[in-house]
Order: sequence, then structure tokens, then C-alpha cells
Amino acid sequence: MRPPIARHDSSHIRLASIAWTLLLVSTVPLGLAAQAVRASTGEAWQIVTPAQVSLVLARDGALIGELGRERRINIALRSLPKYVGNAFVAVEDKRFYQHDGVDLVGVAGAIKDAVTKGNLRGASTITQLLVGNMHPDLIDRRDVSPGRKLREQQAAREMERHYNKEQILEAFLNQISFGRGAFGIEMAARQFFGKGAAELTLAEAASLASMPKSPVQYDPARYPDRNRTRRNTVLALMAEQRYITAAQSAAAQREPVRTVTPTRGTAPWVVDVVRVQAERAGIAVMQGGYRIHTTIDAALQRATQHALSSGLDEIETRPGFRGQRCARVAGDTAAAAAKKAKVEACLEGAAVVLDPTTGDVRALVGGRDYARSSFNRAVDGNRQPGSSFKAFVYAQSLAQGLTANAMVADTALRIRLDNGQTYSPDNADNAFLGALTLREALTKSRNPVAVQLALAVGMDSVIALARRAGVRSPISPYPSSALGASVVQPLDFVAAYAAFDNGGMAVEPRFLQRIEDRTGRTVFTTQVAPARSAMDPRVAFIMRDMLQDVVTRGTATALRKIVPARIPVAGKTGTTNDNTDVWFVGMTPELVTGVWLGFDKPAMISPGAVGGTLAAPIAGQIIAAAYGSRASGVWTPPPGLVPVELDRATGQPSDGRTPDERRYVEWFMAGTEPGAPVWPWSLFRLGPIGY
Repeated sequence: MRPPIARHDSSHIRLASIAWTLLLVSTVPLGLAAQAVRASTGEAWQIVTPAQVSLVLARDGALIGELGRERRINIALRSLPKYVGNAFVAVEDKRFYQHDGVDLVGVAGAIKDAVTKGNLRGASTITQLLVGNMHPDLIDRRDVSPGRKLREQQAAREMERHYNKEQILEAFLNQISFGRGAFGIEMAARQFFGKGAAELTLAEAASLASMPKSPVQYDPARYPDRNRTRRNTVLALMAEQRYITAAQSAAAQREPVRTVTPTRGTAPWVVDVVRVQAERAGIAVMQGGYRIHTTIDAALQRATQHALSSGLDEIETRPGFRGQRCARVAGDTAAAAAKKAKVEACLEGAAVVLDPTTGDVRALVGGRDYARSSFNRAVDGNRQPGSSFKAFVYAQSLAQGLTANAMVADTALRIRLDNGQTYSPDNADNAFLGALTLREALTKSRNPVAVQLALAVGMDSVIALARRAGVRSPISPYPSSALGASVVQPLDFVAAYAAFDNGGMAVEPRFLQRIEDRTGRTVFTTQVAPARSAMDPRVAFIMRDMLQDVVTRGTATALRKIVPARIPVAGKTGTTNDNTDVWFVGMTPELVTGVWLGFDKPAMISPGAVGGTLAAPIAGQIIAAAYGSRASGVWTPPPGLVPVELDRATGQPSDGRTPDERRYVEWFMAGTEPGAPVWPWSLFRLGPIGY
């Protein structure tokens, strides 16, 4: 009788094949493997410096953002607690310090498990993993062929001949991916625990050592229970291999897994700006390894973002709001939630804070949420400034001889344009107040007055002044431009207001201070641009004094209620036709602050929306946060100004019959005060302006 034919299950045949392959790969003569490596490039064993991020730093050195293709910060192994590296060795390669790059004992164990238990597991060492991760173009770990194994093992052995164990472990910790775009132990520590790798606790180090097997499956933020289970396995292995004591292991295992909310920085719009500026200067910051020092105040940047975002959220809750309610609003009724928005968009905004003496940008926010929209409205937006442009009209009028107490007419106008049409500016309240002093007309933001002034001094001269102050956008020489009908870039426009704050000098917005390479060598630096005269310092002082009245008595009183009285504030609100753009641009002795709000595609925010009630309170929150409990400086008049006490109602010098509440100090350029000789060039001395 013929003996029965043995029948083998196909899976057993496959396991045996794998086992023989592992054995072949583990015992192949080095010469043969060396030939395989040389047939490739012969460089797969080399440790190379991997891509890193460039760090974007605030002026105090705080991290505010990152730039680079891979989010990695290289760190020296010796700067870390020993248990950090040991955690990875314990779980990934317990014979790391004994083998020559290939763990033959581990390979034999893998063969045994594959044949006897059907348990397929890898036997790669940390050195092999490093070779594959560092040179994926040469050693593709997705390739399961014996040829790839030969190249990988030989490269690992060659690496061990050229580098010591500390160098290899350091390179491994800096190379590996931890998911969510974080590479290397330093970035992983920041990503998940909000600290540098040198500050990791034993439990946190074990949590990160759990991740290389599967960064997604053992993500400590998404799956804390899974991570904790594997973390405790790592801790047990560390105790078993005598890297820590049993007591240390037990104590660390009792700790919960606590992660932080990941963040990519507090100033994403600033990061975009400095990347462009650095690359234009020839610095390849996206290749990583640079430290980019900016002018940003980290705390003020956070406060500005919070004030803008929370302010926009609050505006969405107001009656009559036309856009979507893009924030989750507590207490929304079913009817409110179901009501269809008239504008299918989120209300957006931009905010800029800068130093009026240097132009250094202290904070810049280009929108309510960078993750939702990275468009930088502060830098790339172009919006009508509305009445906030009037400051330049009034300044040019002062420069040409008009005084702040001059009487002007808030009255209906009919202006015939070159195209034959008639332009008739009105006021937001649909009323005309008649004769007003220049100061009162600005405080109450009367439109016909601004148009009359622009026509009297020449719109071209107003545009020239705005250009000298720093407004680079084209301004059309039409009467409506006196009311802010021509678009401006928010950053430039806010910077132009610095001339009212610093004594008439134009400044250039500056973001970058210097850039250092990975060795600490400064490779790029910027200087504060030389200030240029934009207007007479006396004109700047009088204008700023008038703009203080806008805040204390005029259209921006909502801001004065927020900012402590010890801080002097001046500024101007702006609102465009149909309530589509609202602004506040203002100043303190140390800062210039501007806020714009609107929809990206211009549309009405709400009926009656104005800069004084929407933008000014946000600016007030920013200014209050900037000062905290700090004191402010004061504005001092330049030489050549004469103070005179006047009656606010008449604009004439006060006398014994003037009530105290109507008395105030007006400032005049010497020779223009009441009683001074009338000069021929003082065209406004001829009487009120009318058309």
C-alpha cells in the first residue's frame, strides 16, 4: 500500500517561506550584501541631517510659529533625560547596545515564532529602522523582497561601523514620525504635551515611545486608553531591562495620559508674511533650521486674535445681523438656528497694532480663524476706509491755514462732476447741523464738511498727504474719496496713522528683525527705515488732539468706556455706504491700532452697523490688553503752538459768561490764534465754506 500523501495548509507553507527568508537575510555573507548596497548608491548607511522647521519667534524669543516642509526640531540626545532614549530602546530594540546593526537573536526568535506559532513579527533594529526612515529612496521599507532586506541589513551594519550608539539613537529620535505632521521627539513633545523633550516625565516619554509602532493607533490625544495600555507595557519593559526600578515603573503606570490641545503657533498670518519677506531676501527658510526673530509681541498677538474672534462672535448674536452665525452661540433657539442668513458668509475682520516711532508691527491678525481661511485681510485685503480717511482731509486743511475753531457748514451740497452727474453727500443720521467748528465737525463725523474741505484744499493735495504718510493704494481724485470711497490696504492705512501719533513722521511697517541659521550665525537683518516727514508736527499734534475728542465725545465713545482713563486715546471711526465696512483706527502714545470688519464679498453687516459700535469696542479690548496695569506716556506739544481757552459752542475765546462745561483748550499754530494778524495765505479767514 502506498503511504498517504502529506497535505500542507497553504498558510503553513507561507510561514515557512517567510522564516527561511528571514534566516537567509540574517546569515547572508557580508560581502554579498555589500555588493547589493554598492549596486545602489553606497550611501544608505550615512546619517544625514533631516529637514527641520524654521522657528518664528516673538521679540522676546517666544515661539509664535513654524516654517518648513517637515515639522521637526533636532535635539541632542545628551540634553534629554536618560529614560527618554531608554524607553525607545526597551520597546523597539532591547539588544540595541549589543548587536552590530542586525539582531541575529531577534531574527531567530522571529523565525521560531513564525514557524511554531504563526506569529509574524518584525526583527528590525533601531539602526535598520533609521536606515529605512532616513533613506526611503534607497531603502524602501514597503518592499518585502529579500533584496531590500539585504540592502537594509548591510547599510545598518555599515552605519554601526561609522557611528557610535549614541549618534544612532539620537538620529533615530530626531527622524521618526509621530503623526499629525510631527517628526522627531522634540516636536512630538511639544505637539502632545506642550513642552520640550528635555522636560518630559517618565510616563510621557513612555507614551511617545509607544507611538512608532502606529502613530495613529496609539495617538495619546485621540486614543488615550490605547496609548496608556501600550505605555504601561513600555514601562514594564523598561523595568524588566533595568532602565528603571519596579517602583518607578509602577508609579508612572498609575499616571493618567494628559495631552494638550495642539497648536501651530499664535501668529499664522505673521508667519506667512515673514516667509515671503525672508524668501525675497534669498533665505530658504522652508528648508528649515533658521530662527526668525520678529517684532511681534507674543502676548499682544494672542490678545488681538482673541479680541477680534470673540468680537466677531458677539456681533453675530445682535439683532439684524445679515450673515451666517459662524460661531456656536449658546442659547440659540430653534427658530434662530433655522433662520436663513441673508449673507451666505462668515463675518471677517483684520487687526493691526504697531509702534508709531519705528513701524515695528506688534500684532497682526488677518481674519477670525486661520484654519477656516488663511487669506490675510490685513496685508492682501483692499477695503474702503470710510470716514476714517477724513483725518487726512482735515490734516491738509490745517496745513493750509484752517484752524480747529474755524466755522464750517454742515449743509446739503450739490456738486456737479465731470461726467455731468451730481454728487450730494449726506450724513448717517440724514440731518444737517449747520455751522460747526472744525473740531465739532470731525468729532461728529459730518460728511458734507469733509467734502467741502477736500474741494477747498484740492483733493490732489489730500491724496499727496496720505501718500507721504504711507497710504500706497491709488486714491481717486473724486469728492467721494474724501469720505473714504477709494480702497486701501489695512496694514498701510493703519501705519499711515502713525504720523498723527509721532509728530508727523511716516514709518514703514516692519516684521523682521533678524534671521539666524542653525549655527546661530546672523544671515539676515533689517533696520528701522529712516523716518520721512509727512506733515508739520504742529499739524499732527492738533489733529491728534481733535481725534481725542472723537473718542471722548464723538463716534468712538464705546472704546473710551473700555480703555482705562489713565491711557490717552485718539482715533477715528469709519463706516462705508450700506454698512458694508466698519473701521476704527486710533492711537495711544505707544501704539497705533486699527480694526476692520466686513464680509469678504462686500455686503451689509446689519442695518445701522457703524465703526463706533462694532470695530471700536474690539480696538478698545486690544488697547486695554496691551497696557494691562502699565502706565502710558503723554503727548506733549511741539514748539510753535499756542494754547487758547475757547467756548466750545462758539469757537471764540471764553469770557466770564462762558459756563465751565463749555470751556476747553484749543491749540493754534503761532500766528493763527485769535487776535493774530490775518495772513493772505490763510484762505479760510474769508468766512465759512459753502457751495
